[in-house]
Amino acid sequence: MTSPSAPAAEDRKLSLPRLMAVVFLPFATGYFFSYLYRTVNAVIGPDLAVELGLSAAQLGMLSSAYFITFAAAQIPIGVYLDSHGPRRVETILLVIAAMGALVFALGDSLWGLVLGRGLIGLGVAACLMGSFKAMSEWFPMDRLPLMNGLIVAFGGLGAMVATAPTELVVAEIGWRNGFIALSIATALVAVAIWFVVPERTRAESAEPLSVRIGGLKGIFVSRAFWRIAPLAAFSQGSFLAIQTLWAGPWLRDVAGLDSQAVSFVLLAGAAGFVIGNIGTGLAADRLARRGVPTIFVAGTGMGVFMVLQVLVLLEWAEMPVLLWFFIGAMGATGVLAFSVLAQTFSAGLAGRANTAQNLMIFAMAFALQWGMGEVINLWPAAADGGYAKAGYQAAFGLALILQAIAFVWLLLGREARRS
Repeated sequence: MTSPSAPAAEDRKLSLPRLMAVVFLPFATGYFFSYLYRTVNAVIGPDLAVELGLSAAQLGMLSSAYFITFAAAQIPIGVYLDSHGPRRVETILLVIAAMGALVFALGDSLWGLVLGRGLIGLGVAACLMGSFKAMSEWFPMDRLPLMNGLIVAFGGLGAMVATAPTELVVAEIGWRNGFIALSIATALVAVAIWFVVPERTRAESAEPLSVRIGGLKGIFVSRAFWRIAPLAAFSQGSFLAIQTLWAGPWLRDVAGLDSQAVSFVLLAGAAGFVIGNIGTGLAADRLARRGVPTIFVAGTGMGVFMVLQVLVLLEWAEMPVLLWFFIGAMGATGVLAFSVLAQTFSAGLAGRANTAQNLMIFAMAFALQWGMGEVINLWPAAADGGYAKAGYQAAFGLALILQAIAFVWLLLGREARRS
């Protein structure tokens, strides 16, 4: 394993308030826009389907294009985060995201929108991992669960903006003009990260590429990685697939809500995501000081998330705001897996360990979001364009089964270590 990056003398002079201003806030803002892009199709999806005449499978494929380019970029991003740092990597990619938003805004066909969505996914692919890398470089290691939770909470704010506020914007100026505004805002964030975030000396930049790839190989053959990675991938992949697209149609077709009510429930779910990330980060931080490992907190939260999905399968729609608030809150707990990995591997491998996990999560999100559309499409659509309830049950049930298998795998690993 490589040694941690060596901080320059000026690195040690930064106070906590200054670190929050020049490191935390720029990266957190980037992740805000990343999650806004990720979630916005849950609101504008019906408009896209009507305007372009898309089926459930086509809508799922369009939305999931974000995830496949995002996932494909994770391995090289991990290598370059460790060698060149999050400031440089994220700045370049956010410029690509701004271009993708512009392409999406101007797209007039399914494949034009797929191209724009794919460029957006590629452009924001380093927002979370770059943030985690920056937190691991600048903040104390024992505060990582809290700092990472705060980063993801900013993403939750982006998810909140992508619900009822986006519904109002779309009604006022249309989704195309909204994406032009997003393109400009994303470019401004890239400029801010480049000029505001400080750079630090890093030993990994002098490593040959073969050494960097060798470090990545060490992660993929690690038993510790494969014990937590499957559950985090299935849990977060299912959460992303549902939250960023299929929650909206489910609330329309199963819960029977109109578009305004749907956007309000999605807003509640996004609020739960923000509160859940802050809460789980604080809980993991405090429990760690009492000797409770972060993996225990993460596993418990992902287990509760599975129970909540059972309520969705049972079509419990009497209190949708409450249900989706808790789904948002508990769906956030899988993020703690990144803190576990950062604490397991050396600082010099933190970027590669986290992006290896993120690769699995977003590959699964892509497969599940598109796959759910294909499963739902097996049942004929209603006359009003809605999808069959049985289709949702089959699609969501398959995702839950995969999570349950991975959860058992994690528990078996705990028992093996005790033996």
